[in-house]
Amino acid sequence: MNTEVLRVDPVVPDPAIIARAAELLRAGRLVAFPTETVYGLGANALDAAAVRSIFTAKGRPATNPVIVHVAEPTQVLNVAASWPETASCLATQFWPGPLTIVVPRKPGVPDEVTAGGPTIALRCPNHPVARELIRAAGVPVAAPSANRSTEISPTRAEHVFKSLNGRIDLLLDGGPCSGGIESTVVDVTGPVVRLLRPGLITVPMLEEFVGTVEVLTRTGADDGDVVRSPGQLARHYAPQTPVVLFDRGWPDLDDAVMFSILDGKRATTLEFGEARPRRPELLRDSLHCVFMPTSPDEYAANLYRMLHEADDRDADLILIEMPPDTPEWAAIRDRLSRAATRA
Repeated sequence: MNTEVLRVDPVVPDPAIIARAAELLRAGRLVAFPTETVYGLGANALDAAAVRSIFTAKGRPATNPVIVHVAEPTQVLNVAASWPETASCLATQFWPGPLTIVVPRKPGVPDEVTAGGPTIALRCPNHPVARELIRAAGVPVAAPSANRSTEISPTRAEHVFKSLNGRIDLLLDGGPCSGGIESTVVDVTGPVVRLLRPGLITVPMLEEFVGTVEVLTRTGADDGDVVRSPGQLARHYAPQTPVVLFDRGWPDLDDAVMFSILDGKRATTLEFGEARPRRPELLRDSLHCVFMPTSPDEYAANLYRMLHEADDRDADLILIEMPPDTPEWAAIRDRLSRAATRA
């Protein structure tokens, strides 16, 4: 049975369509919807069985918590045991928007939401469809990205349909997501704000309001750790096609293309900036070159779409030139590093 798909205006969503989706959420069903970051797969966060169905649909490990979305900042105390001053400060500056804040959870929140841990990750999205849906549902909405676990996140409805058709009840097609990568996640339960996942809101932007931010440097959660945020698994955001990364400006990228050609393989490259001269012997039908934007925001908005398209070309390799190692590129580099990690 195919998933039902309803097109919805991303600016002024049809109240009847929103009401239909909200009714499904209240009934414990799964609804995929657009946010300003990526498409989310929503369920009633207070319904343990509904949240478990997210994990089943995605093939997501139960140890990986999900973010809970609210329509208004005032709703956080329905699921948070406390709302520290730092959380309030950050919400005032960045909500609605692509920032997730980790705080202590209320006892009534299902363990499925938090992976059994003591904290809950909360976000107020900045997308009319998402906010109207949460308002109409009247419940907080647990919503990880609407794709199979560890695979490329969806920024368009067709990405969701390709990954989850038949596994979920309804898909609201609100067009492409503007941000393109998942939210920044910070933990405010300690004396210093900790960055758990980089996103479009950078560390310098956060530090302008809360002082020093501790940056989590490891690439994946350790065995036995209580994971407080999604996006901490070593392999994530990954195409089916193997990904190989290269430092920006290194000649090794052309050498890798040559090796792939000599080995009879087809390659797609995602290169940083404008097209550059390429050795004549590399200009083959087996090579497809994509030149990515030099603006972090534009790169983020296009990244997952380009990875989906590279996967669809059925290449043998995706060769990616890394962007600069600076704070504004940290989220992009994080996603690319995890996409290149093999199981």
